[in-house]
Amino acid sequence: MLRVVEANFITSAVKPNDYPLSEFADFAFAGKSNVGKSSLLNTVLNRKRLAKTSSTPGKTKLINFFHIRFRLNETENVFCNFVDLPGYGYAKVSKTERNSWKKMLTDYFDLRQQLRGVFILVDLRHKADPKDIIMLEMLRERNIKHAIIATKSDKIAKSKVSLTAKKLKKELGVISEEIFPISSLNKTGTNKLIEWIEEILL
Repeated sequence: MLRVVEANFITSAVKPNDYPLSEFADFAFAGKSNVGKSSLLNTVLNRKRLAKTSSTPGKTKLINFFHIRFRLNETENVFCNFVDLPGYGYAKVSKTERNSWKKMLTDYFDLRQQLRGVFILVDLRHKADPKDIIMLEMLRERNIKHAIIATKSDKIAKSKVSLTAKKLKKELGVISEEIFPISSLNKTGTNKLIEWIEEILL
């Protein structure tokens, strides 16, 4: 199984001209502003503050690129980029700013040729949000491979996590897409995310 051995911030971008040149595949992380994207990235990468977290939702207003080096079977290096996309759907920002974030997302999906997969983060504790459904539809329309990460699984009794995830999957209208319950606090469930990446890269 792939194991993260190095992770470095590359750059932040707003427009396609700002995207870093890279020969490696992108795996992007998208979700509402308070769903815990930065915390998840830090957990998966085993770094405390690589992706900046904040108590204020909507802090990520840029597309942030990270270069990742995995180790396979202790000998082979495998590389890719993780991309932290701007959080969407936060009510306390202006309509102009929300539209700006939407354009950033659509430009990235349409123009970033090495994009290989997108993780949509949703909060396992809450019912399906229409904004997440719209995001899933955007990815399906573009035939972009994607999976769903159900964050904050530690907030639900272990015996109910699987059933809650299945219910959320149905509410989202998900059929073939996978859903991974994950807890950044307890650092559980991240192996499924890495395995999903591995299946695409190898």
